[in-house]
Amino acid sequence: MPLHLTKVAFGAASVDLLGQRLAARAADGPVFLTTRYLPKRHEEIAGQGSLFWIIKHTLVARSPILAFGEAEGGRVAIHIDPALRLVQSRPKRAHQGWRYLEAADAPGDLGGEASDSLAAMPPALIGRLSDLALI
Repeated sequence: MPLHLTKVAFGAASVDLLGQRLAARAADGPVFLTTRYLPKRHEEIAGQGSLFWIIKHTLVARSPILAFGEAEGGRVAIHIDPALRLVQSRPKRAHQGWRYLEAADAPGDLGGEASDSLAAMPPALIGRLSDLALI
């Protein structure tokens, strides 16, 4: 089972804004985040796991982690797929940096036969309905 990471989407007030930010960065080349240290369990993550985004104390979307590499200043680059995958929102406390998320604790993707209508909704509407505990 893959291992995942969680990270606060700092400065993004909604999934829409996060998606726009990642799309803009993708236009300039590969999308990656930097961190000080390589996760000790990086081999369990690269190519299998995802970076789950936290917005307003809720896991809302994920970006598959493609690889880990080197960045400027001796930092570590976490290369991600810029296309966001919406997930079933789940409460998650904010934290600094990244944290591990076991596969068993990760929320499922929105989509599939039962929730095609949810996947077709704008992310902002999904977030609002989730805030109201309607989905």
